[in-house]
Amino acid sequence: MRWESGQLAALAAVVSEGSFDAAARVLHVTPSALSQRVRALESAAGAVLVQRTRPVRPTGPGRTLLRLARQVELLGSEAAAELGPADDGDRPVTVPLAVNADSLATWLVPALAAVDGVVFDLHLADQDRTVDLLPAGEVMAAVTSQRTPVQGCTAVPLGVTRYQPRADREFAARWFPHGPTPEALDAAPMVVFARTDDLQDAWLRRVANAAGTAVPDPPRHHVPATADFLAAVRHGLGWGMWGPLPRPGARFEVLEAGEPDVVALSDDTVDVPLHLQQWRLRSTVLDRVTAAIRTAASRSLPLAPA
Repeated sequence: MRWESGQLAALAAVVSEGSFDAAARVLHVTPSALSQRVRALESAAGAVLVQRTRPVRPTGPGRTLLRLARQVELLGSEAAAELGPADDGDRPVTVPLAVNADSLATWLVPALAAVDGVVFDLHLADQDRTVDLLPAGEVMAAVTSQRTPVQGCTAVPLGVTRYQPRADREFAARWFPHGPTPEALDAAPMVVFARTDDLQDAWLRRVANAAGTAVPDPPRHHVPATADFLAAVRHGLGWGMWGPLPRPGARFEVLEAGEPDVVALSDDTVDVPLHLQQWRLRSTVLDRVTAAIRTAASRSLPLAPA
């Protein structure tokens, strides 16, 4: 079956922008014309491709064609670049990426800034869930904790994000005068990134197993942004897993403001391995993006233990 590139572009724009009106502005067409293109594509596919919600979401068949639309856009832009200099009206290719918040706040942005001729559509999700956007066609690559490649993708290791239990100095003196015992950890307020964040609980389980006690269940503050999470620990709202910590010789600016006043509760650390998964697609643009990500990770992240 032949697919009309203009209709595929309409589908991709509607999903990316979240509405028909916004997509029409991006493509410089009327909402009516855009809607007609999507309906024509649905007629050709014999299925509804998008849910007309706010934001617009692709259906199962829509995800299949969205993946195709992304590939057509990517390969089309590369063909145009090979044929000659870009016209003034040409737009750079868009590469959608799924990333976790800690990578975005520390080492990833400088990597993306080094890639010319590309604009990025970043999708923020927990590192355990970023891969879910790959088979859906919503992203071309994902920074993820999942090592096993999803269908149609490759996976390479990036390093680890390393965290250490820390607290503000005065908070530690108040709540842990005898160290982070299971009893103290059960009472001291804890800061977690989100309800799916298991970093603190993983360390609490380790402490409980070593002591032969029940796992502490402390009061929890939920602070779902990396800089704000670190600020919450720095200002004594609670203790938390401080990081990610860079490899020796590297630095992460978001950590530096609090390091003089934040103390480690233990020498123990929790490591979360990171991988880069990407579409199995021959593309010079995607190769440049992933090469920049891998280079930045190799300079910034600790290596996984052998």
